[in-house]
Amino acid sequence: MTSTVAIQPSYFRSFLRAGHAPTLGAAFFYFAFSCAIWVLNGTMAPFITEAYKLSPAEKGVMLSIPIFAGALMRFPLGILAQYIGRKNATLVEMGGIAIAMLFGYFYVQSFNELLAMGVLLGIAGASFGVAMSLGSGSFPARYKGLAMGIVGAGNIGTAISALLAPPLAQAFGWQTVYGFAAVAVLLPVMAMVVFAKEPPDLDKHASFKEHIACLFEKDGWAFSLIYAVTFGGFIGLTTFLPSYFYDQFGVSKVQAGQLTMLAAFMGAVLRVFGGWISDHWGGVNTLTGVLLVVSGTLVLCGLAENSLTLTVLLFLVCFAALGAGNGALFQLVPLRWPLSTAVAGSMIGEIGALGGGLIPNAMGLSKQHAGTYLWGFVGFAVCAAAMLLLLRVMQMRWTRTWAEKGGRARSA
Repeated sequence: MTSTVAIQPSYFRSFLRAGHAPTLGAAFFYFAFSCAIWVLNGTMAPFITEAYKLSPAEKGVMLSIPIFAGALMRFPLGILAQYIGRKNATLVEMGGIAIAMLFGYFYVQSFNELLAMGVLLGIAGASFGVAMSLGSGSFPARYKGLAMGIVGAGNIGTAISALLAPPLAQAFGWQTVYGFAAVAVLLPVMAMVVFAKEPPDLDKHASFKEHIACLFEKDGWAFSLIYAVTFGGFIGLTTFLPSYFYDQFGVSKVQAGQLTMLAAFMGAVLRVFGGWISDHWGGVNTLTGVLLVVSGTLVLCGLAENSLTLTVLLFLVCFAALGAGNGALFQLVPLRWPLSTAVAGSMIGEIGALGGGLIPNAMGLSKQHAGTYLWGFVGFAVCAAAMLLLLRVMQMRWTRTWAEKGGRARSA
């Protein structure tokens, strides 16, 4: 009965009235734009590889640098947001993105400068924890999963980047795409200035030590490691797939981007579903199913390396599970850290994204030394299975202390 009511329009109207919908929308737009910028080098990888004649291992390094840089910048931005406000932190970050795009347009002329550009792209990857906390901050606990799922669906920016960047790079040159992005950043800036309002869910009297308490708690690290599979898998595979489709199946550069877009779109959309179903079924229950599906489909993706059709279908299922898992995990975060969600989310997002940075490297090394990508997929599948075991062990304590059975929010 609860699920039937939940999918009716009246439920969604009640949800929107429970918080500040314009801030939710602005946070979604900001995060979507940031995701699009973060994976820009990945979506243009076939063009960049051709320009600099990169080996598989060099390509893995080029693809992983923006992911690692973005991951390392997430926690500092989350701390900054606790002091200057989440809305102000987003504006500071978007100013940094604009400077980074101008550097790419005017100064990137060599492979070493491209690697430096990868570090600057990490500025966009820092947005996660702040965006999630800003968008969901005004919503009560029973709606946190859906609110965070909607903001997190800004991952769709990776799909938009994969769809638009290759044809723009083909028509105008891949460096010119940075210039287009420098102008486009004005759109999310205006949305944030006009529509966003700082939420009240902040303990202004907390000390710095209290802000960073999640760094020293087992729960924070458990969430981070699980997120390294769900979100790390999403961002790592999104960055890697244009090169994989182009190299493995011989499709065109634009077609490689389009196929990646399908998978990334699936993962972004299912993040909303993952947050919604976790509000009702529980984040722990949802993550259990997610990790089982991810580990199985990854192995099958590696075995299906000679069939483009089967590979695409398997990636769609895998990305759907990864997206739902991202929504499910962040249904749990505000239940565990209700007054420091931005910092906790930034820490978890940081470790999770670092996991994603390992994927292009692992795939490149597997191809270069074993002649196949299979062992990269198998290694990732083993990690997913290990995180399933960790989840089942940790959930016994979680459901005794701060969550209901299955990972649902406790009644007020």
